[in-house]
Amino acid sequence: MPDHITIAVTKGDRIVAQQLALLAQLGIEPHDDLTKSRKLVFTTSREDVSLLLLRGSDVATYVEHGIADLGMAGKDVLLEHGEQGYYQPLDLKLGQCRIMVAGLQDEAPLPGRLKIATKFVRTAKQYYAERGIQVDIIKLYGAMELAPVTGLAHRIVDIVETGNTLKANGLVAMEHICDVSTRLIVNKTAMKIKYGIINALIEQLRQAVD
Repeated sequence: MPDHITIAVTKGDRIVAQQLALLAQLGIEPHDDLTKSRKLVFTTSREDVSLLLLRGSDVATYVEHGIADLGMAGKDVLLEHGEQGYYQPLDLKLGQCRIMVAGLQDEAPLPGRLKIATKFVRTAKQYYAERGIQVDIIKLYGAMELAPVTGLAHRIVDIVETGNTLKANGLVAMEHICDVSTRLIVNKTAMKIKYGIINALIEQLRQAVD
């Protein structure tokens, strides 16, 4: 529908609460509690806006394929997905953290070819390729800090907020790859067809963020 907008928001109690608080400043509030409902599609206080509740890794896919007109997703997710299929008009400045390389505090001398444990495979490959460093990537989905401790990998590439988890496991942050925060993304076709309503929403969000 040309006068209706669908916005994809990210699952997870803390991040979805932040995203909903931002939308509430625009008068967009879901009729149901997203953290308690089993539904994935939600009507809102604005008849022309509905919400989709998705995993962070799926937000970009739904926006790229036009199922959602707009989405809110972490920069880390967008880097892994590939950033060509949509516009990124706005940094929403939510969930701010960093992607870092980390290793053991008392690290032994490293070999010429490193083993890197991460769930950010694409990001890590690009980072090391740009530096001409040969690496083998070991994909993990959690408990990243265990990899250097147990000898599975020499170093990790992971999200760092405070660094406390690293410290607790005898690791230190060593190299900064990029800053991460939640970005607003927009389907390219929707931006053309629904320019008026989407552009107005972007400007409202820009003012709310500022």
